[in-house]
Amino acid sequence: MKHPVRSSLYLACLLASSLVSAQTTAPAAPAAPEPDYTLSYNVGVVSDYRYRGISQSRLDPAAQGGIDFVAKNGIYLGTWASTIQWIKDAGGADSVEWDLYGGYKGEITKDLTFDVGALRYEYANNKLGKIAGMADASTDEIYGALTYGLVTAKYSHSLSNLFGYASSKNSGYLELAAAFDVGNGVTLAPHIGHQTVGGSGNGKYSYTDYSFAATKDYGNGLALSATVSGTDANKSLYITPAGKFTGKAGLQLGLKYSF
Repeated sequence: MKHPVRSSLYLACLLASSLVSAQTTAPAAPAAPEPDYTLSYNVGVVSDYRYRGISQSRLDPAAQGGIDFVAKNGIYLGTWASTIQWIKDAGGADSVEWDLYGGYKGEITKDLTFDVGALRYEYANNKLGKIAGMADASTDEIYGALTYGLVTAKYSHSLSNLFGYASSKNSGYLELAAAFDVGNGVTLAPHIGHQTVGGSGNGKYSYTDYSFAATKDYGNGLALSATVSGTDANKSLYITPAGKFTGKAGLQLGLKYSF
């Protein structure tokens, strides 16, 4: 006669063994398919909005935000806006910067990718074109970039006058940047660029800029950044109404939330 306790233990062990065997032999669940597109949003604030090394916000804080659409075939579209002060300082009306852009990204070979597109900087009601010696601030650019590993080289070319400079069509901006993931959500990004302002008599506005940014991604959509940037721009040309040099070396802090 079988012992009832031992029989029960035997059956329990047999059942457990069967479950383990089933788990080890069951096929893995299929990976979720890649979505046809993603739509993301971001809002943030910076202590000083710098673009190509020059303060756009009179060395003061600025509020910013944007929307990005990215398709899995490489096509992307987006819009982004920021509060600014430089147009008012130049004699125009109050305005904001509103960017509209789109392009295509793809892979050439392993570790080598490209990015081509167009960007419109819209400054509604800026009125700079009504000031003698200046042009409308709104600007159209096309750009192309190559990325190999961690390093990106990019060239942007203006199809219109550049940011209010008269007769400055065909200005160009060449830049070299890198991004290093050092762990714990921290990325370090050195950058150097050169802005050439085209047109007769506009060479004095050309300059070189540099920056070094550290960004901490907290993994919940929140990122904190600290950037040191500066330029060798003409100190008598890039100034605020109070006489402060808008291309001076300085530290800019930023807080951004993406969702």
